[in-house]
Amino acid sequence: MNAFSITPVRFTLHALVAGLCLTAAAAHADATLDKIRQQRKVVIGVIVGGGPFGAIDPATQQLVGWNPELARELGKRLGAEVELVQVQPPTRVQFLQSGKVDLLIASMEYTPERGEILGYAPTPFYRVGGSAAVLKDSGISRWEDLRGKTVCASQGSSYSKPLQEQYGAQVRGFKTSSESLLALRGGACVAAVHDATLIHPLLRQQGEWAGYHAPIAGEILPSPSVVWTRKGEADTIAAVDRVVQDWHRSGWLIATEKRLGITPPQALLPELQARFKKPS
Repeated sequence: MNAFSITPVRFTLHALVAGLCLTAAAAHADATLDKIRQQRKVVIGVIVGGGPFGAIDPATQQLVGWNPELARELGKRLGAEVELVQVQPPTRVQFLQSGKVDLLIASMEYTPERGEILGYAPTPFYRVGGSAAVLKDSGISRWEDLRGKTVCASQGSSYSKPLQEQYGAQVRGFKTSSESLLALRGGACVAAVHDATLIHPLLRQQGEWAGYHAPIAGEILPSPSVVWTRKGEADTIAAVDRVVQDWHRSGWLIATEKRLGITPPQALLPELQARFKKPS
């Protein structure tokens, strides 16, 4: 996909006038990038559901983990101070569309439906699918085993549609993943389906999760993780995408994944590093 290709034009009077208009427009980026450059500040919405992908440090009350680190590094490379705003699945799109945040790095993977209403940097920074946490004695071992059963998920989760339409589950939505997981432990559902990047680190903690596991092989709806913008913000999209490509080219994402102890390593990252390190 190349959203920024330019077709040749003849230098007629009409083309000259059009060119002057384009030159004038180029002096001003879209509203979001203009604001970031003028105020030297960017507000980024992040989700911190616990674990290495986003949590609150109990000692400092600071947001830490993958999503916050990517947001801070993105702001740094855009030359701006970063304000992080916690968002939740049911409201993250509204926060972006209403201008409460400028960008989203919020565990919201690309889907065609989301791409219709929002803009996004086309180069993904990760790939995530859904996993199901269930009791070890539940007898559930396949996605098909969820047919007719109640499954907990976050409101606005992209996993709800395939769970209902492909596997016949009865999905019960909760405002946050924490509420969904609490409902699972309270017996309100037989499974909680969330990003594998949340489920697997959570279950590895044992403790209160010692009786649970994620036995279903393969993730549901694996999709690319992207930075989201408002629709039509071509300049912001281009600026963000340059940063994401450089993350891959330099190996910064792979190094950050390793430093945060995220396992298993995401296979997409070496693939994209190899692609962007190739001479253009």
